[in-house]
Amino acid sequence: MTSQEVRAQFLDFFKEKKHKIVSSAPMVMKDDPTLMFTNAGMNQFKEFFLGNSTPKSKRISDSQKCLRVSGKHNDLEEVGKDTYHHTMFEMLGNWSFGDYFKKEAIQWAWELLTEVYKIDKDSLYVSVFEGSDDADNLEMDKEAFELWKAIVPEDRIIMGNKKDNFWEMGDQGPCGPCSEIHVDIRSKEDKAKVSGASLVNQDHPLVVEIWNLVFMQYNRKANGALENLPEKHVDTGMGFERLCMVLQNVKSNYDTDVFIPLIREIETITGRKYEKDEEVNIAIRVVADHVRAVAFSIADGQLPSNTGAGYVIRRILRRAIRYGFTFLGTKKPFIYRLVKVLGETMGKAFSELREQHQLIENVIKEEENSFLSTLEQGLMLLDSVIKSSKNKTINGQKAFELYDTFGFPIDLTALILEEKGYQLDIEGFEKALKVQKDRSRAASEVSKEDWTILLDDAEQEFIGYDSLEADVKLVKYRKVSSKKEGEQFQLVFNLTPFYAEGGGQVGDKGYLEAANGDVVYIIDTKKENNEIVHFSENLPKNISGTFKAVVDKKQRWRTASNHTATHLLHQALREILGTHVEQKGSAVHSKYLRFDFSHFSKLSVEELRNVESFVNARIEGQLPFEESRNIPIKEAMDQGAMALFGEKYGDTVRTVRFGQSIELCGGTHVKNTSDIWHFKIVSEGAVAAGIRRIEAITSDAVKEFYFKNNRMLFEIRDLLNNTQDPVKAVTGLQEENTALKKQIEQLLKDKAKGLKSELISELEEINGIQFLAKKVDLDANGIKDLAFEIGGQFSNLFLLLAAENDGKALLSCYISKELVSNRKLNAGNIVRELGKYIQGGGGGQPFFATAGGKNPSGIPDALKKATEMVNQME
Repeated sequence: MTSQEVRAQFLDFFKEKKHKIVSSAPMVMKDDPTLMFTNAGMNQFKEFFLGNSTPKSKRISDSQKCLRVSGKHNDLEEVGKDTYHHTMFEMLGNWSFGDYFKKEAIQWAWELLTEVYKIDKDSLYVSVFEGSDDADNLEMDKEAFELWKAIVPEDRIIMGNKKDNFWEMGDQGPCGPCSEIHVDIRSKEDKAKVSGASLVNQDHPLVVEIWNLVFMQYNRKANGALENLPEKHVDTGMGFERLCMVLQNVKSNYDTDVFIPLIREIETITGRKYEKDEEVNIAIRVVADHVRAVAFSIADGQLPSNTGAGYVIRRILRRAIRYGFTFLGTKKPFIYRLVKVLGETMGKAFSELREQHQLIENVIKEEENSFLSTLEQGLMLLDSVIKSSKNKTINGQKAFELYDTFGFPIDLTALILEEKGYQLDIEGFEKALKVQKDRSRAASEVSKEDWTILLDDAEQEFIGYDSLEADVKLVKYRKVSSKKEGEQFQLVFNLTPFYAEGGGQVGDKGYLEAANGDVVYIIDTKKENNEIVHFSENLPKNISGTFKAVVDKKQRWRTASNHTATHLLHQALREILGTHVEQKGSAVHSKYLRFDFSHFSKLSVEELRNVESFVNARIEGQLPFEESRNIPIKEAMDQGAMALFGEKYGDTVRTVRFGQSIELCGGTHVKNTSDIWHFKIVSEGAVAAGIRRIEAITSDAVKEFYFKNNRMLFEIRDLLNNTQDPVKAVTGLQEENTALKKQIEQLLKDKAKGLKSELISELEEINGIQFLAKKVDLDANGIKDLAFEIGGQFSNLFLLLAAENDGKALLSCYISKELVSNRKLNAGNIVRELGKYIQGGGGGQPFFATAGGKNPSGIPDALKKATEMVNQME
């Protein structure tokens, strides 16, 4: 059975059980501040479990793409080392929201596995929650036990502890006991020797969990207490890759048709064969797994970067690159070449892989080139650390600096040191890493109290498209504390005019006014699990009263102007550059807008001018705002609405139209394009391979821009004696400056020639070394040129030249390569030592290095110390 058939049979089975089949949500989370990535199939349904929204169907099924590489669920370091953990994986699931419960979930799971997939019943084990005697004092799940007992022999029912058989989405929120189904695919001989029951949950590669049936019964509160949920739910998740392993009768997820095409392509590219050597096997599994995670993330709109989710994706890709570099001998980019094969194997189920194919390739290739360059630089730095080491153990702090500053992997450091006969102070490294992690964790740590409920069963309504003011009641609130933001309160109202951050647009600000005139300021608005949450620094005094909620009209108008401009900009780019242009991200603030889009080259001045003109023509055209709310998504797409990859859309959507520009959008906009006044691009540049970024301004910001530039022009003209042609005057100054620079360069060269003879005459032979330490009146480039000219005449030269420029000290050390080789001298080490005297530091190559410092008065001591060094040499 192929993987395509496995997936299809699962969905068809639950479709027959009256489940609504939905598409996978994006793997990169957009509207859940508690998660970076979708790490379980239930993530996109959290709002239903929490009771914040009502699902259109009480029974749902899908295949969800998931990523587990951060936070509580982090399998990254296991990936590749075993055959059943993955970063990106598919989770086949079925859900019941207050509909069926344990009986149906258990019966249908057994039916699907044994009657549809025909898995041998004797190879299956099930686990049931045994209860707990801790603070929760939970009873054994007797209901699940009795249901399973009617299906399987009792000796195949295993009692599971809280760690294995009680599922929680986080420190707070819905949770409940679960029943896992495990499969034993060992040989008959091995099964006869050891019972599979004893190997369940023991990390055995051939006795693995295949399906988890979670029975959501409780809500975990901030104080740790459990309370019953108003309705009981079912949340199941089955590992698609593991299921394929079982049904295709192989012993590893990587031996299925999900991974074999990727593995064969890696073998072809690298010339290394799978199953020949365990180190090579691990490396190939790492690359085959990681390219999936990275490709799907990019397709969902998350590019590798240095922060947040982008940093996690970059880390995954770099792990794959270094495994290829170390164990597969790949010194050139190659992972990007796997994207085509991935699209061929998974593109039918996930069309984004095919439609985003070129972008994914470009981004991965650029990241590979960048990190391979980093590895090369790191190897040089590591070599320098080894040479400067006084013993065979390398300081852990120095290894951490390589890791932290240059991204050089610690396992690669350890491997190279071992090859060269050195040891790594791993305890020192771990200590430095822990200090950094503790600092980072403390900075980002957030504590949330439980919600205080004031109005039960109140449904929230957003009215901000039509009104910027409303009389509201506080439904619930909670206190949130963090080191970064301090103490704040989160407020939820029964209705709200405040727009919550989303779709790239920032959240509204404003205030609440009580009947007595007291005011509480709303400093931000965000969405969490489909609720609009308002942030304030304090609570209203009378929390049960009615308040007037007022949005900051000026900020909303400016933000709306910028948001409408992004739509017009998107249309302009597709018209002028081509329909290959697609939006890849945006940030809409009140002061500016940022728009990321796919394009293969830098925009020319003429193209930028044409884009500006296109947008401004639509502004002058006074195009009215037209919207359609809650229309079927198919109808919207048939009208030509633009949808964005990586966004989650429901069955009904909102469309926004300005003339020929029509997009799916939930943001706020101006009523007429003329409200924008004017559009001005302030910058254009690259974000990643094939991704460009435009930053622009509108309305008041444009007026300020022109006012500032006009004022600057008058100041320039004033400096140029009120010339009528400042461009001509500046050009004349530039030409004059160039001529004067040439004269100065010639004078410095003449000065250096005279100084060269003077310095050579002052050289003193000490211990077989031609030595001179002296302060000179030259800049850094002049000193370097002079040092190399003198060095060309001697094979045993040690020259230290010092200078003072602009109140700062400079030391330059030149040592003949023969001395570097024969006497083991190192200019980099020497200037680092001498740099202490000028309160600075530096480095360089063994034959030439420089140091800068802020204490010129220390130059004489540095020169004296250099003389002492040479005198002490043998």
